[in-house]
Amino acid sequence: MGSVAGAGAATADEVPQHQGGAAATLDGLKTYDGAVLHNDGKDQQLPAGLFEMTVDGGGKLKTYCIDIHNPTQDQAKYLETPWDQTSLGANKNAGKIRWILEHSYPQIDDLSALAQSAETGPLTEKTAAAGTQVAIWRYSDNADVDASDPAAEKLADWLEKSAQDAAEPKASLTLQPGAVSGKAGEKLGPITVHTDAAGVTVTPPADAAASGVTITDKDGAPVTTAANGTQLYFDVPSDASDGTASLGVQATTSVPVGRAFAGVTKSQTQILAGSSESTVSATATATWAEQGAIPAVTAQKNCAEGGVDITATNKGDEPFVFELKGTEHSVPAGESKTVTVPVGEDEAYDFTITGPAGFTQNFKGVLDCLTTSDSGPVTQQESSEPLPASAGGSSTGATDNLAETGSSSATPVIAGIAIALVVLGGGAVFLLRKKNAATPSTPGE
Repeated sequence: MGSVAGAGAATADEVPQHQGGAAATLDGLKTYDGAVLHNDGKDQQLPAGLFEMTVDGGGKLKTYCIDIHNPTQDQAKYLETPWDQTSLGANKNAGKIRWILEHSYPQIDDLSALAQSAETGPLTEKTAAAGTQVAIWRYSDNADVDASDPAAEKLADWLEKSAQDAAEPKASLTLQPGAVSGKAGEKLGPITVHTDAAGVTVTPPADAAASGVTITDKDGAPVTTAANGTQLYFDVPSDASDGTASLGVQATTSVPVGRAFAGVTKSQTQILAGSSESTVSATATATWAEQGAIPAVTAQKNCAEGGVDITATNKGDEPFVFELKGTEHSVPAGESKTVTVPVGEDEAYDFTITGPAGFTQNFKGVLDCLTTSDSGPVTQQESSEPLPASAGGSSTGATDNLAETGSSSATPVIAGIAIALVVLGGGAVFLLRKKNAATPSTPGE
């Protein structure tokens, strides 16, 4: 009988659950100006602007925050994530956030044209980034927030009023499904490549030479490269011992603007504003046996239900029985079953499912589906640069300068100050579309 180990704390050096795409490390807030958050009768100063990340395997990303009340963690690890596995899934204004990203800085890097369209007066990179972030916060967090700089505030107002709905961008790279199973002597699959890259490299199982398992197309021809829509198969010899194997795909591409990035540990959710040519990857597994239960198990966050969906498919000739949080589940031969494991908001989970012939599948991560956090205090690191002198509270109500003092015990932790700035070595050329500033009548550009 299979089993599932209990939940535990996920750490940054563990291998997290990832459905494919880019994985990156947060470098900090790099291009920013001041903003004022009006919250519970107080005016709180905070930085607003662009973060940067370094992609595993090479590449740089620029992102904005979509989670104002949650802090960032120094050098936090992030994974490209579908909208429905973040707070964007339940946000009716998520598409407007993508529109803002497509029609403002840094996608629009002609600041004179952007200023002319928004009628803001002169903009700098810092004030353009601040105005864009403020407009995003108004839709991502329903925040009452203003930019400190007058031109940045005009830009934020223009973006907020002009924003129109836009669709979620497709993932940079995924494999569907992420796991397959069957009997030895069969081609197990298909596993379909989904990517916006021109092509991907396919890495066979590490023990392919010894096991004889190869990666092929539907006709059995070996595959070493693939493209969007390519179907891959594990070709398992008929005399192979019961076992499992994995394949990997990798590409270099510009990650689509508007993709969400969720922290492996608890760290504020980000949304992509620009990407250099970056490394993206995905993996899939196969399980085979001569007889008995032959499971394939996948997992994904289910924000709508407040948990993690564990889906087990059984291609064997006997039921696959496993235990999940004290409850036994059985998947009949030839069928699939999905079980939603309840997980609290901001809670780390770590599930290990075991089965016959040494089958083991582990899933870990943090469920972060809301834009506000009920978790305990998080250690913060302030910006290494002061806010501009013009940043300050309004003339009414109490004022907390969080950029100087840290969070007040009477107010939520403000994400914008929980940053660590580091100096980037070298440079990256960001693939940002160079075009004239957009107007409200051209949302499709």
